[in-house]
Amino acid sequence: MIPGIFDEILGVQLFGYISFRVAMAGLTAFLLGLWWGRPTIAWLRSHRVIEDLSVSDLVPIEAARGEPSKHDTPTMGGSFLIASLLCSTVLWCRLDNVHVVLGILLTAGLAAVGFMDDFKKLTIQGCQGLSTRSKMVGMTLVTLGVVGAFVTYAVITGRTGLLDLHLPLLKDIVVPLGAMGLTGIACFLAFEWLIVVGTANAANVTDGLDGLAAGCMIISGLTLSIFCYVAGRWDWTEYLLLPHVPSASEMAVLGGSLCGACLGFLWFNCFPARVFMGDSGSLPIGGLLAWMALVAKQELVLPLIAAVFFADLASSALQFAWYRHTGGRRLFTCAPVHHGLERYGGVFRAGPAPWHEVTVTVRAWIVASVCAMAGLALLKVR
Repeated sequence: MIPGIFDEILGVQLFGYISFRVAMAGLTAFLLGLWWGRPTIAWLRSHRVIEDLSVSDLVPIEAARGEPSKHDTPTMGGSFLIASLLCSTVLWCRLDNVHVVLGILLTAGLAAVGFMDDFKKLTIQGCQGLSTRSKMVGMTLVTLGVVGAFVTYAVITGRTGLLDLHLPLLKDIVVPLGAMGLTGIACFLAFEWLIVVGTANAANVTDGLDGLAAGCMIISGLTLSIFCYVAGRWDWTEYLLLPHVPSASEMAVLGGSLCGACLGFLWFNCFPARVFMGDSGSLPIGGLLAWMALVAKQELVLPLIAAVFFADLASSALQFAWYRHTGGRRLFTCAPVHHGLERYGGVFRAGPAPWHEVTVTVRAWIVASVCAMAGLALLKVR
């Protein structure tokens, strides 16, 4: 909105530069998060929007360390996180860009699913929110709707190359799903559904310690913003032998809003947290991260860029499968892995001492940073 107003009416060319708008989008989202965070937390606390933690076997850790209980910490902080993200995006992104519009729709749709889950969980006594099936149906409808619109756009405009799958490390090997007709489209829809829904759930699983999900999301979001910016530059993609996606650079502005909003939320969510994110925040930011990877054609690099998220998701899935297969045995000390480290100081077996929550979070940020740098290195390793 702002770029169009200033460029076309006032003639201020500065607002046409993507790099400037990325910075301004991040700053705007951060300031909106700070502005809206305090009254939102106060409202959530006054209305007792507090998640029941009594079912968690990790609660005694706080008492053992003499730390304040988290029983009175409100949740659904993702409400002001997503609000600041979307407002900043509308202000600083060009809304004639199909990638941005679909990214907004995906974020808003997944936020609605997460909000319904949180709202039901917090307003109905003894309710654990939406059932797993209902939540998956909601996420699937939103994801397939957005990805289906993307496929329609690619087919109508003749840009079926947007549906191709590019393999990392290999410059000449491409899976041409766009040229395979209905079979290729079906495979593309199924694969991108797996990426988006999987990443959204990974962010949801990782949202278990103060500052963990928000901090890792900032690192991963910044990395994918760089990928999106590069993918939209024909000169850079030609030099780096990367797939060129016209108009993808605008997604970097949306990435700036994501990082700024997470920074604003982290201000209140760092240890000791004054608010929790809830599904209303974790699902949409995870889905948006996957969407950025889809636009930049880096879906297969995403597990490296978002390694902490995928490690938590994989540990939970493997723990559940192993537990059922062996009749009650556990593969990990505790799943997801961040809780295993917090409680036992180890992943597969107990360590010499449990890790403090802050230690787990900061080391996860370090791992996320290293993996993000490794992902960026793939820009040239082809």
